[in-house]
Order: sequence, then structure tokens, then C-alpha cells
Amino acid sequence: MTEKWKDEKWAQDIWYRGKLTRRRLVGWGGGAIGAMMLVPEPWRAAFGAAKPYKIGSEQPLSGAGAAGGKTAVVGLQMAVDRINSSGGINGRPVELIISDDESSPAVARQKTSKLVQESNIDAHVGGFLSNICLACMPVWQEAKIVNMISVCLDTTLTTTKCNRVSFRVHDYAPAQAVAFAPYLVNYVGKKWHLAYADYSWGQSTRDAYAQEIKKAGGEVVETTGIPLGTADMTPFLSKISGNFDGLFGIFFGKDGVTIGNQAYDLGLTKKYKWAGDGAICESTNLPALGNKIEGFIAINRYIPVFQGPLDTPYLHRFFDEAKARLAKVDPSGPLPDRYVQSNYEAMNAIKVAMAASKFESRDDTDKLIEALEGLEMKESDDFPQGDKTLRKADHQAFLREFLYEVKGGSFHLLETVAKDKTYFPPSCAFTA
Repeated sequence: MTEKWKDEKWAQDIWYRGKLTRRRLVGWGGGAIGAMMLVPEPWRAAFGAAKPYKIGSEQPLSGAGAAGGKTAVVGLQMAVDRINSSGGINGRPVELIISDDESSPAVARQKTSKLVQESNIDAHVGGFLSNICLACMPVWQEAKIVNMISVCLDTTLTTTKCNRVSFRVHDYAPAQAVAFAPYLVNYVGKKWHLAYADYSWGQSTRDAYAQEIKKAGGEVVETTGIPLGTADMTPFLSKISGNFDGLFGIFFGKDGVTIGNQAYDLGLTKKYKWAGDGAICESTNLPALGNKIEGFIAINRYIPVFQGPLDTPYLHRFFDEAKARLAKVDPSGPLPDRYVQSNYEAMNAIKVAMAASKFESRDDTDKLIEALEGLEMKESDDFPQGDKTLRKADHQAFLREFLYEVKGGSFHLLETVAKDKTYFPPSCAFTA
């Protein structure tokens, strides 16, 4: 199965195709080969003899998730280039092997099996669409390869369907709901209608918010599920009416743009308070939403502004490099989003654990798992988003969250929720 995405214009600087130039390497890098031209002279010689670590990454570079998949790859490549230019891991370079899952669970299963059997990867860092993450979990478990989930938010990945090899160093729906529901009920409205992307992530997020809104003293009066990739949501949205205070949206990517525009056109965002998951108004979506997203209140683990605790040298450096790289993917110059951030930090978490465990190959997977369990990630250039704790009980990370409002086409921070205020009890029973 060919990787057609490599032939697209946006990918020309990311994929090594036989001709090595400094221009290509300075921008996106060229895996282990590119790193050899960018690291100090002593390391070039070492890398010349050292076997690279092969890190596989399954991403949606075509299909419904393509827009987010492309920015996710930016974060991965940023981390890998930085690792290699600093001497690699345990004196060995990192080679990034990217595979397009085409936003299809069936294709993803085939591609991940190929990463395991043909590419012989040492670990996996990736996964964007939750239904695909769920479909591929058994592949990583059977192969006994550490699977560092870098975007997927479905609750069950680290609860009822958890496994020993899979980790998530970003947030999940229960933690977001714990952080956001009290603010929604106390400052925005008591009664809510939840509109959600009708697949695994949207469904589990709906359930998390319904539980936490009720716990905070509010009420969910009704819910509306809309199939993933629905271009015309009007038939669903036109049925939303009744006596409630706020409309809460759970969508991402193109669907986030669709609901933002169409809910506005139908007058829903004027009639009701308008809030939801930050994926609706990621920085990459703002141009397409324009003033129709004005007043939207949201939660996210990362927003590209320098306000309050977000004004750190780590986030400034992360922002500057990510913005420059994103401009090579999209000439309109989008700002970094949470997909860049979480992929960048997921790769750095693997780096830290591989170094600590003296990981050599798949035979050391158990040692790598032990190094990741309970990992404390401190705010730094590796983890610019902030401190994180990777819980041993379920391999789920907890981190601070940001509540904000969209005003004048930009994000305005309302409140920062500390990571210890986002905890949700573990619900995971690991099997062998």
C-alpha cells in the first residue's frame, strides 16, 4: 500500500526521497539521515556507526482527520530533530517512520501491522482519531511495543480498554469535564444541551460532561449526536430547541468549523450560551470560523497565547519554532495547536523513558514500561505545556487545563485549572 501523501506539496520538505539538501533538513528534517548533517561533528561520527531507534507513527494524513494529522507530524518532527541535534538517545539517532492511516480503522490496522512486521519499529508515538486508536490497540499489545498515544481522547483507551503497553501523556475527557463543569454551571448556565461527534471520542466525552455537569449542580436536558464528517449539520441543528441555558459542542477539525458556522447561521449561538471542547476553535480553525465563533467559551490543554502561566520562555521557544514549521505546511501561517504540542511532548516522554531505562530494542519493552509508569514530567523545553504526572494505575497523564473565551479572533484566558484539580479515579485492570 503506497503512501500517497509523500507526493503532496506540503510533504515535500518532510519526506526524504533520495536527494539530501540542507534546505530540506533545516525545515522539517530527514529522519536519522537529516540529523547527521545538523549535529556537532563528534556525534556525526557516532551516528554513522550507531543503529537508529525506529519510532513509528500512524497519523491521518488524508481523509477526515488530515488537517490535524499534518500539524501532529510537525510536533513529532520538531521533537525528533531536537533529540538528534542533541546527541540522540543513548548515543543513537532516532528515525521517524510515518504511516498514513487514511482516517480509516481498517487501513490503520494494516498499516500498523506493517510498521511492526516490515519496518520493525522499536516503539510507536501517534494515533489521532479515537476509533483508530481503539482499533490498533491490540496490534501494539500483541507485538509488545510501547504505544504512546499522542492525540486520541476516547475515555476507554485508559479505562475499560487499557493495556500494559499503551500510555497517554495528554488529558482525557473525564479530566477535562472535572476541570470545566464547575465553571460552566457556576458562571455560564445551569441547563445544557450537548451536541457531539457521534463516534467513540464524542460519545465518551458526552458521557463525561453529562456526569460532571450533574455533579456540579447542573443538568443536561438533551443530547444530539451528529455523524463524523457531516458536511451539512442543518438537519440535526435545526431540531435543537427548548428551555436550556447553553449549547455545548464536542467536535474537532472540519466538523468544528462546520458546527461553528452553521450553529451561528441558525441563530443557536445567539439564543443560547455557546461553549465546548477547544478542538472546535483550534488556531488552525479560527480563519474559517471568523467572527462566528466570537464569545465561544472553551477548554484546552494548550492555546497559542502568552497570558498568565502561558507566558514562559519554554512556550515562547516552542511557539516560535512550531509557527515557522507550520508555515511550510500551510502558507497562511496557522498558529501552533494542541496537536503539535501533544505529539512533541509524547515523543519527549518516550525519549526520557528510553534514556532512563537504557532501552535498546523491543526486548526491553518491560523496562521501558516501568520507566514510564509514574513518570513526572516537569515544565521545561521538553514539556513546555507544564508539569504532568503519568499515573501508574492506568497510564493516564494529568496536567493543567486552560479555560478561555474567543474575542476578536483570539484566545483570552479566563482561568487556569491546576493538574491536581483535574484528577479522576482510575478505572483500569491491566491484563498480561
